[in-house]
Amino acid sequence: MSDNTEAHGVPFRAALKVWAYIGLNSFGGPAGQIAVMHREVVDRHRWVSERRFLHALNYCMVLPGPEAQQLATYLGWLMHGVWGGVAAGSLFIVPGFIAMLALSIVYAVWGSVALIAGLLAGLQAAVVVLVVQAFIRIAKRTLKSTFLRVVATCSFIGIFVFEIPFPMVIISAGLVGYFKARTGNAIAQDVREQVDDADPLLRDDVKVTKQQARSALKAAVIFALLWVTPVIVIVAVFGTSNVFAQEALFFSKAAVVTFGGAYAVLGYVAQQAVGKYGWLSTADMATGLGLAETTPGPLILVVQFVGFLGAYNNPGNLPPLLAGTLGALVTVWVTFIPCFFFIFLGAPFAERLRENQHLSDALSAIGAAVAGVILNLALWFGLNTMFTNVSMESWGPLHVSVPELMSIDWPALGIAAVAAVLIFRFGWPTLRVLAVCALLGALVAYV
Repeated sequence: MSDNTEAHGVPFRAALKVWAYIGLNSFGGPAGQIAVMHREVVDRHRWVSERRFLHALNYCMVLPGPEAQQLATYLGWLMHGVWGGVAAGSLFIVPGFIAMLALSIVYAVWGSVALIAGLLAGLQAAVVVLVVQAFIRIAKRTLKSTFLRVVATCSFIGIFVFEIPFPMVIISAGLVGYFKARTGNAIAQDVREQVDDADPLLRDDVKVTKQQARSALKAAVIFALLWVTPVIVIVAVFGTSNVFAQEALFFSKAAVVTFGGAYAVLGYVAQQAVGKYGWLSTADMATGLGLAETTPGPLILVVQFVGFLGAYNNPGNLPPLLAGTLGALVTVWVTFIPCFFFIFLGAPFAERLRENQHLSDALSAIGAAVAGVILNLALWFGLNTMFTNVSMESWGPLHVSVPELMSIDWPALGIAAVAAVLIFRFGWPTLRVLAVCALLGALVAYV
């Protein structure tokens, strides 16, 4: 297995129980999920030190994809080698996948029933406030200087006004940050906290061996094949016009540009899934994010909902539920298999990456750009949810006319106001806010 079991003494079976517990309790987005992981791995079980945990998190922030799931994979690999990483990363996904599949089926079959439609309308209104909250959190964490605030503003204008694709915004921001660092004007702040750890089981001076590094690189090759081979087969068998091939190709591409978490990439996914492919509507997108908020696991599982509805609405000769299930499987596979590939490919070199000042500055600029992207997403959801005649299927708030902005959806606006008060004034947790808003939506449906 090529792991560190002898160094820390934690049996693989005992670790599985901890990772399963984390996977079942990983609600509240990446911040909450990382907090749960920190509590279990650092505070409760003392597997690794605070410093080593933060080092792993820093590396995962470099990568595209859900940082919390990748952090679980990284720590699992650190403790028990490749199989430890596979187990930890998989157990972080499976509970949410099962829950999202069940919710997707309920939505597809009964979403038009008045009660269900009302519940989902309430969720959509709450999602607008949750995205605003995400923007505020990201902005507080990332916009620490005038330069970074300028990057965020340019990112927002680039998408909102000029409709520049999300990947181009992120790449441009990273290059700007990198070359600014090359001029000697560093923008990243070094926040190394000196923490006195209570003797973690895996000591900081235990290094990754050459055998562990080789095993990780072999695993990276295997996961690269597991990622690419099914995509090639699906495209070869069904052709590029088939919904399964389109989902396999699109979500494979999305997997390498998902910097900044689910909220940041959702605008890009919506732009393509709603505007280009027509797999689902803007209201469906908001509903999917609301459902993903209620389930354990990474919020990026919202793409599973998109993949399900895309195939459900375009089943070909298959029964719609079967097509939707296959679409969900294809989407989740090409979304998360790359996460394992990125971790196993780069984890052995993570120490070097963390000390690279140019890379740190590039990431700081990307973080600022992500804030602008999330602000655009908040406005997009808000306009679609709060105004009854607005339909931005072609993407782009500037396409909305003044008469459309006069058609306010007062019930949705009221539910969103309630959500804002509960979140910003009383600090209610996400699940409780979503439950209240869903019930308000159901009441409105029967008035």
